[in-house]
This record gives sequence, C-alpha cells and structure tokens, in this order.
Amino acid sequence: MSSRLPPHAGEWIDRSQTIDFSYEGERIEAFRGDVISSAVMAGGRRILARSFKYHRPRGVLSLANHDANVLVETCSRTNIRADVVAPEAGAEYRAVNTWGGVRCDAGQVLGLLAPLLPAGFYYKAFYRPACLFPWWEKLIRRAAGLGRVDTQATAARVPGSHRWCDVLVIGAGASGLAAARRLAAAGVRVVLADEQARPGGSLRHLRAGEAGARELLAELPTTLADVTVLSGHVAAAYYPDHGVPLVGPDGITFVHARRVIVATGLYEQPAVFRNNDLPGVMLTGAAARLAHLYAVRPFATGVMLAGHPQACAQAVVLRELGVPLEAVIDLGNVDDAALEAARAAGLQVIADVNSIEARASGGELAALTVRAHSGGLVQTLDCDGAVMSMGWAPAASLLVQAGARMAHDAAVGHSVPQALPPGVFAAGSVNGVFALADRRADGAAAAAAALASLGRGSAAVQAPPRARAPQSHPYPVFPHPRGKAFVDFDEDLTIGDLHTAVREGFDAIELVKRYTTIGMGPSQGKTSNMNGLRIVAGLTGQSVGAVGATTPRPFVYPVPMAQLAGRRLRRVWRTPLHDWHVGQAAQMKEAGTWLRPLSYGAGPSRARIEREYAAVRGAVGLIDVSTLGKLEIFGRDARALLDYAYPVGFARLVPGMTRYVFMTDGGGTLVDDGVCACLGTDHYYLTTTSSQAQHVLRQLELYAAQLELEVAVVERTFNCGALNLAGPDARRVLAAHTDVDLSASAFPYLACREGTVAGVPARLMRVGFVGELGYEIHVNAHALGTLWQALCDAGAAHGLLPFGVDTQRLLRLDKGHVIVGHDSDGTTNPFEVGLGRAIAKSKTRCVGRHALAVLGERVTRQLIGFSCADPRAAAIEECHLVIDGERIAGRVTSVGWSPHCAAVIGLAMVENPLAVSGERCRVRVTDRSLIDVEVVPLPFYDPGNTRQHDTTEEAGHGG
Repeated sequence: MSSRLPPHAGEWIDRSQTIDFSYEGERIEAFRGDVISSAVMAGGRRILARSFKYHRPRGVLSLANHDANVLVETCSRTNIRADVVAPEAGAEYRAVNTWGGVRCDAGQVLGLLAPLLPAGFYYKAFYRPACLFPWWEKLIRRAAGLGRVDTQATAARVPGSHRWCDVLVIGAGASGLAAARRLAAAGVRVVLADEQARPGGSLRHLRAGEAGARELLAELPTTLADVTVLSGHVAAAYYPDHGVPLVGPDGITFVHARRVIVATGLYEQPAVFRNNDLPGVMLTGAAARLAHLYAVRPFATGVMLAGHPQACAQAVVLRELGVPLEAVIDLGNVDDAALEAARAAGLQVIADVNSIEARASGGELAALTVRAHSGGLVQTLDCDGAVMSMGWAPAASLLVQAGARMAHDAAVGHSVPQALPPGVFAAGSVNGVFALADRRADGAAAAAAALASLGRGSAAVQAPPRARAPQSHPYPVFPHPRGKAFVDFDEDLTIGDLHTAVREGFDAIELVKRYTTIGMGPSQGKTSNMNGLRIVAGLTGQSVGAVGATTPRPFVYPVPMAQLAGRRLRRVWRTPLHDWHVGQAAQMKEAGTWLRPLSYGAGPSRARIEREYAAVRGAVGLIDVSTLGKLEIFGRDARALLDYAYPVGFARLVPGMTRYVFMTDGGGTLVDDGVCACLGTDHYYLTTTSSQAQHVLRQLELYAAQLELEVAVVERTFNCGALNLAGPDARRVLAAHTDVDLSASAFPYLACREGTVAGVPARLMRVGFVGELGYEIHVNAHALGTLWQALCDAGAAHGLLPFGVDTQRLLRLDKGHVIVGHDSDGTTNPFEVGLGRAIAKSKTRCVGRHALAVLGERVTRQLIGFSCADPRAAAIEECHLVIDGERIAGRVTSVGWSPHCAAVIGLAMVENPLAVSGERCRVRVTDRSLIDVEVVPLPFYDPGNTRQHDTTEEAGHGG
C-alpha cells in the first residue's frame, strides 16, 4: 500500500497546505505541489486508469510528462496528463476510456478477445458482408479515441506571447545549466526552458545520488541570476529560423532565438516481458520522482530490474530514501562492482536471468517469476513493486525537426547526433555524454560554440568524448509463450503484433509504425520506439542502425487546441447604437467583426423573433443597419469604375434612383452585393455587405489605379450610421419627422432622396429587403441616436418594435432573398442563386465577363426553396444534407419557422435535376434521420412584391 515518506530535503510538496479533490468518486487529500498521480498514489490507490485497447488495469509508468498510462478528465476538460498537472481544489477527476469506471470497467472483456484483435485487424475484417460494415464502423468509432469532449463547455481563451533572445537553451539539467551560466556570463540574452516545475532535470530525482549533484543544485541562484528561466514549459516543436513554441501553464510562448542549444536529455526505456503493464511495474524514474519530489512510497516491497551501469546506484539511493527495494535482478550490462555495492547496501542480487513474468492479484502486481540461464532455475519473488532500469532513448525529436542527422552508436547504445544544422547545438546525454562532470563540460562547450557563431568569442572549448561503454541494455525484451508482453503501453501493442506486421510484409520501420500504430499514441513513442526498433531489427536480421527510425513531427508533446488557438486578438466593432441595444436587453452576437443584436427582450428565442416579425409584417419595425459598408464615389469616371467592377448595367441608373448590385471576382464567383444610389452624373453612394466593406474598397481602389480613372473612392462606413424603418405603417411614422415628400409618386420604390429627418440631415433610400414598405436612412454617426429615439417615440402609437438580425433574416427568407456569404460560398456564381438575369450581357469589359459567359451556359446547381409543415422539421439546420433518392443532392443554406407559411421554410443549394417545384426530397438531420420536404417556388411571401412596392398616395410629408 502506498503512503507518504518522512519529510526530506528537496521534496516539492508543501505539507502545510492541503487540497481536497475526488478521483473516481473517492475523496483524495493532496499537498500543495503534488500532481494528480502522486496524490492518488499517496492515498493508497495503485490502479489509476485503464488501457486504450483492452481496458487493462494501469498505474504510473514514467511520471515524466509523457505518461499516457494515466489520462484523466473532468466534466469540462479531457485528456489531462495526471503526471504533471496539479489537482484543483474541489475538482472531480475520472479516468478516460472506461466503461463504468476504473474499478468495474466493463470494457475489460475486450482483453478476452485479444487473439481476435491483432494489429491491423481493422484492415482485414468487417468489410464482408458489406451490409454490416456501417454497424461495425459505428461500433469502432465509438470505441476509438481517448476522452470525451463537452460540446457545451465554455471555450477557453489562453493567451499566447512572443519572446526574443540570443540563445535558447532547452533543458535545465546539468548540461543546460552549465550552458546557460556560460552564456549569461558573456552578456547575451538567454532563455532557459525546462518541462519540470523547477530547474535541475534528473539531478533532482533519478541522479540525486551522483557526486556533485547537490552542490550543482545549491548553485542555482547564482547560475540563473542573469537568465530568463521558463520552468514548466515544454519545447513542443522546432520551426525555421530557430522558432520554438514553449507550451506552459499560461499558454504558448513562441521563442525567436538566434541560436538554440538542445540539452533535452533522455527518455527512460522499459523492459518488455509478460504482464509488464501491471500497476506496480514502473520505470525507475517514476519511482524516483514519487519518492524524491512528492515523498510517496510507491510500493510496500519492491525489486529492480537492472540493465544499465547506473541501475544499482539508483537502487541504493532509493533504498536510502526509504523506498523498500529488496532485490536487484541483474539482466546484464551491469558491472560486478555495482552489484557488489548493491549487496553491501543490503539488496539481494539475482543474476544470470533470461526470463521474467509478472503475476497479478486483484489486477495489481503481486509477484515476479524469473528464470536463470543456467539450469533453468525458477524463482518467484513476492513484491508489489518492480522498477525497470533498462537504459535510454535520446530525446532528440527537436534536433531531427531542426535538420540534425542522427545515427545509432552501438558503443553508447542509442542514436546520437552526427551532423547538426547551423545555429543548433546539442549538449549532455542527448549528445551521448553521461558522467556529471562530462555533461557540465559538454554544456559549456556548446555555449562556447554558440557564442563563437554569434561573434561573441573565438576561444574553442574542447568537448568531452562520448561514452564508450553501453549505457543501455542491448535487448531488454523477454518474450513469453503466452504473450501479453507490451511494447507500446499507449496502444496495448505487444511483441506478437510486431511479429504479425513483419510476417505480413510490413517490415520497413515506417510501415511497421502505420500498420501497428506503434508510437502513434499520446506519448508519441517515447517509451516504445526504441524497443520497437530492436524487435524489428531482430525479426529482419538487421542492425538497429540499419532499421532506421521513424520521423518525429511536431508536436513533440500533446498541445491543447485552446493553447494553439491562443488569446482572441481580433477587432470587435460596435455601432453608434450599441449601448441602446444592450439597455434594451438585446442578445448581442458577433457578425463578422461587428457586434449586432439578434433580438430583444426576455423569453425563448423563437417567441422574441415571432414578436418582432409580427410587428414588421403588421405594423412597423426598426433595425440598426449601421454595419453595412458605405462608400461614396466621386469623379468624371465614377460610372466607368462601377461598370468595370460590377457585371450589372448602370446605363438606366439616373440621379435620384438606386439599383441592386452584386460583385464577382475574375472567375465569376459571387463575392458581395449591395445597393448603388446615383446622386448625380459623377456622384454615387454604394453599400456593401457588413463583412466585405474593406475588400470592396480595396478592389475599387485597385481597379481605379489599374484603369487610370479620374475618380475618388471615400469610405463612409464608420462615420455614417444607418437604420431601416420597415412595415405597412413605415410611411406614417416617418412622415411626421421629415421634410421629404414620401408619397409614392414623389418617392417610388428604389428611389433615393436627401432631406432632414428629426432635424438631422439624412439620405433616404426605398428598399425592400424584408419584403415590406421600407426606408433605409443614412445619417452622420453622431446623430443616429437622436434619429433612432425620435422614430421610436413616433412609432410607439403604431406598435413599432426594434428588431434584430435573426428576425431580419427570417423576414428576408420569406422573400427568398440571398445573403451573400451565407447562402453562397467560395464557389457560387450569380446564375446559381437566380441573379443571372441582372448581368449586362452587352458589356464589353468588366471583371469576370469571360468567366460569366461560360458559367451561364453550364449551370449545374441552383438555389431552391423548400417547405415542411411536419413538426419534426424543427430539427433541420443549416448545412444539413439534401438527399434525392440515394444520392446527396445538396445542402441547406438557410432555414427557419415562418409564421406566414405556418411551416419550416428554407433555401438549399442543390443539383439542377431536383430544382423543380412540387417535387419532394429529404433532408438528413443531426440524428441521421430523414425528413421529407417539398420543393416550392420562391418567394414564399408576397410573390407579386406589392407590399414592398406600395404605391399608396395617402401620405406626403410633415415638413
């Protein structure tokens, strides 16, 4: 049973501060400084999670920032790495990937099916009979993946930052500290990054007993005095020009360095033997971290599997600290002097071992059975803990991403850099240097080389030689006839799976990786790739160096999507009426870069929209349209510019009138629309969609420059406000406040007039976007509030209500009016949305003319209207698929409940054969069911357009 060790120097926990949280429903008490895994183990729990494929019991493996054995989640966060994340007070954690919890995981039945689920089984099964494949696909997809995403959780906004320095040192172990100290002494700007919470690297736990380690840690305040230290920051990738994103607790710091020193050290490697994944079997580094940093006794009785020169020394240090190690199992590559030192420390030494098997009780390690080479002697050791000390693999992913060439060094026992790219330097054990004094010297040599490359020094420092004795076990793999010897703990991948891949012809290492998924789990092969290479080498009769290695791509560690997105740094624009909208309980939402009201008041969204809808259709409504782009065009060539920029005709546009216009690009794709008012022979006023104002402005200025036109384009988007007064009573409300003659003969549909409204100089245009008599009124932005309030007061007697964007979109949907960018996409042309008739075919020159001539003859899809009175139609949403027979015919672009039609209506972009009124098709909704809808002609409301044309002569003006 795990428990706390007595207090000792160097522990990271603060025993005076406690934190309560729950794990799998069990209350856990932690100390400040604990991580989730250490706190749960200190509470006596050893089975912390379940494995990905077979749902086998799992415990701590490495506790080194890549321990995919223990991933946890809360109600709002998933795939939290329990080996490095501190618990939050009151949080409720549970293991990912369980069917009923860790203790009673129903998914463990998959372990019984393991013989039927070898590597690559999904390539060879389930495709026959074909009729069952959708069922199998659904089952596999449901079982795949780790963690559950809460789609209702609030999106996290994690800030990002940039930092510049002369030299970035990655890794704060012995070599990294030595490099940083020398660089700082030379006066250069140094950033030292390390994934641990405190600098020191393995000196704080795994190599805490090495001579000189304590002295080096004691020197840290002096060493780091002039160094920017970013502890708890993982170097996640390497990008050109020495750009390295450091992922920390508060977001990503992207470091731009002139030079980079990689002192990332090594990944400890496990042994591969039967049941080596049982809780209680862990790497020596995990036991050392638990004991040294978190004061946790990892087991009651333990043994060490020793396979490299430093293993026995580590066992002695752990035993002195209070970790109950009783025996050392010599698996080779351990010298006799080290074994004698272990015996002198009271450890039993078992030598000449060639077979290992772990045995379980209650899902946890209970004993190890070992067999000797000579005589086949079998010995069973009762223990609940086994630490594996087999050796290392280089943490060289960043070096490879930077362009370094690595090669396997048989003398060292793993790959070392053979050639480094300019500006990148390697130091310490990742460079094949192991003794503490040599690691420090190698760091200083790397710093000297970096300074020389910066022109800050020329004195070369002799780097120490690489180790000449193997530092890792050459083949820590012990197959068992009954299998269950795991190579990749992330993927539940066994020796047998690698045998299968090679036997079936997937014997190149990159093919092995893809066929078996070795190294493709959350830890990215940090504890599996080296043993995988050794096994493949043995199966194919090659050396490890000849087998090669897989390519490490960014990211080296998993990076949360919220951190990749970073803090939201984009503009948010507010209309002059923003405060009024908020004061009227408007539901504000971003529309492009603008904040706009969706609807007003309390209650369900549909009720609010229908209330505003009824006001516009039956009386009068008022909407803020200040977000429209607004441009004035002056000059002798103003019409020539418009004729070139827009495919529609302007010959009949006379002063005092407006027309609908739309813009295309050179390929005939629809990019924007709006209204153009002619104010004089050389003066036009143009509106654009809210999101395209800047684009249209840039395009018009570009065209004017290219054609050398005498014209000026002036943007008025931000110094002009606009509103739309619409509804049967709009003329009556407006007449009391304007000197403009509003009679139908004096101010017909599509006319434009200038005058005053509520004493404010204004420009008025008769428009019909919502399908009713309407006036779009443009004034200086500072006067919009006065005008808005005057119209609200005048309209109160008529039942005037303000209406928002959601209501406006439903009103225009009644009329079948297209919203560019909503009902269209980056491939839509005017002919597909019913705008082809407005193109002036007589034009000899305009943007997109040649493309439009071709597209007009090749229309393959069309925007149609559909209607459905079935209550189930409420489930139809935008982007749902339209199904015609057995084929996908298109997608829904707009949809909503129309009070006028008493049905759900919508627009859909479909292939032409479907676009026939009266036909029926089906829409596939989110739950995958199909709903029948009827294709109907457009518009749904007032097909004769009598309401928006409104030729009533009853009102003149009140001026």
